[in-house]
Amino acid sequence: MSVRFLLDGEVIEIADCDPTGTLLEYLRGTLRRTGTKEGCAEGDCGACTVLLGEAVGAAVQWRAVNACIAFLPMIHGKALMTVESLARGGALNPLQACMAANGSSQCGFCTPGFVMSLHGRAIGALGSDLPVADVIAGNLCRCTGYGPIVEAGEQVSHLPQDDAAVATALAGLGGNASGTFEGRQWFAPRSSEALAAILAEHPGARIVAGATDVGLWVTKGLRDLGTVVFIGDVADLKQIEETPQGLRIGAGVRYAEAHGALARLHPDMGELVRRIGGLQVRNSATVCGNIANGSPIGDGPPALIALGAELTLRSAVGRRTMALEDYFLDYGKQDRQPGEFVESVFVPRPAAAAVVHISKLSRRFDSDISAVLGAFALTVEDGTITTARVAFGGMAATPRRAPGCEAALTGQPFGQATIAAAAEALRDDFQPLSDVRGTSAYRIQAASALLWRMWQREQGVAVSVLNVEAC
Repeated sequence: MSVRFLLDGEVIEIADCDPTGTLLEYLRGTLRRTGTKEGCAEGDCGACTVLLGEAVGAAVQWRAVNACIAFLPMIHGKALMTVESLARGGALNPLQACMAANGSSQCGFCTPGFVMSLHGRAIGALGSDLPVADVIAGNLCRCTGYGPIVEAGEQVSHLPQDDAAVATALAGLGGNASGTFEGRQWFAPRSSEALAAILAEHPGARIVAGATDVGLWVTKGLRDLGTVVFIGDVADLKQIEETPQGLRIGAGVRYAEAHGALARLHPDMGELVRRIGGLQVRNSATVCGNIANGSPIGDGPPALIALGAELTLRSAVGRRTMALEDYFLDYGKQDRQPGEFVESVFVPRPAAAAVVHISKLSRRFDSDISAVLGAFALTVEDGTITTARVAFGGMAATPRRAPGCEAALTGQPFGQATIAAAAEALRDDFQPLSDVRGTSAYRIQAASALLWRMWQREQGVAVSVLNVEAC
């Protein structure tokens, strides 16, 4: 079956679709839309930013994505907007004109990506409620021209967008899709029942949601993914359920879509999500995909573990639920059986009096990978810590809890002596490795500092956000 998408009102059909061919390659090589640039080929610089639109009822929800790591089947049934879509009849659109008049471009290489991110904000795309600086955090300017770019984004903050015709055209483009390319099969189901059936027949298939990690396996690692199943458009996996008991997030829910609900669960979760990649990454990466790939430095899992999250896995024969920490067995190894897929994660709502603290340490504040991420969830009654859940990322082969630290906290007064003992216990809980993000000794010291930072904040000590940056 062909991959079909809408570009400037025209249906584009890719009859022989390479499942791991990137949208960037297709735009530049086949369509000759060279305004979309390749800067990094790993979703970091934003030079390849385009807008994807999906029909939501009679409306269209646009989102900025990195074309360099978006595989072609992922745009099936969607609308696409590139920088060439904006200037019609030789006239710049208001945002482009403002940037030109404002001196917002120097060498110009990154400019189309900035234009697309800011245009998305102006037309109400996903994440458009964020400040301009947050919206362009995933776009890098190597000429250091951010000031005029931010000013242009603030000056042109709203543009009318009539998507009625686009929504009508999209209504006939969707549906299940599959294909074979040079002996490699791919599938893009639209229901979890179809997904379970595909995985029962192809238990070794590679499951891809947002491709923000797997995309690099292809663009940087040149890996052959074999049979691929794209789950980003499985409708019943894209649900968010908020209840007084907690939050259930389906496997297809992107971080940007879950941001508000996670922030309502606890403000620290909202702040953590704000720092997971740039907006383009959060517009593609899913909360459950961040869990399923088992990275030891994924930002979401340690925080969710500390909050007591439970994971539900599904296959053609049924479901099973486990504590999230039990899913991670060893580096690159998770408790997921052949034919199973992650269906959802449930996060209990913290009690109003709970002490919750989540801190991310990274070399750069925006769009950077964690050196250490610490998450703490304590119950304190009458000055005594009655329960403690402590989890870290970047400290071991998997995101995991700190049992010695938890034991040193539980049943003890919530005071300096207890925190000191718990910080010392961390030395026995973890033997972290040394790499480009930090030495083993640094990570141990940093983890202890995050524990102290939690205690200080609870004592009313003002803690600057700058302190979460690694030196």
